[in-house]
Amino acid sequence: QVQLVESGGGLVQAGASLRLSCAASGRTSSSYAMGWFRQAPGKEREFVARVSWRSGIVTHYADSVKGRFTISRDYAKNTVYLQMNSLKPEDTAVYYCAASRGSGTYYYLATDYNYWGQGTQVTVSS
Repeated sequence: QVQLVESGGGLVQAGASLRLSCAASGRTSSSYAMGWFRQAPGKEREFVARVSWRSGIVTHYADSVKGRFTISRDYAKNTVYLQMNSLKPEDTAVYYCAASRGSGTYYYLATDYNYWGQGTQVTVSS
């Protein structure tokens, strides 16, 4: 089993920045891809970003966050980060960290991920 614990959420004003962290423990593997999803009230969980290793670091981002969010991974600390800049009210959601054993073909689907954290709330006021 893999345990994922998110931290770093909070209440900020539009335009501010936040950095989310996700610490992995248990039977982790550096071969797992790591991703971030988010879920706003009344909406489905949606893909935000993913980082994996395939002859080099590979990242994917949702169009809605491209250029504002950056995903990174510290393999020594078993931690993945999501740096969020220029936050908007529409970024308000619970953010979830996830780990995937999948190949990455369907990196944007929640079903591609095997382990999930409990989530951390991000609220952006206008």
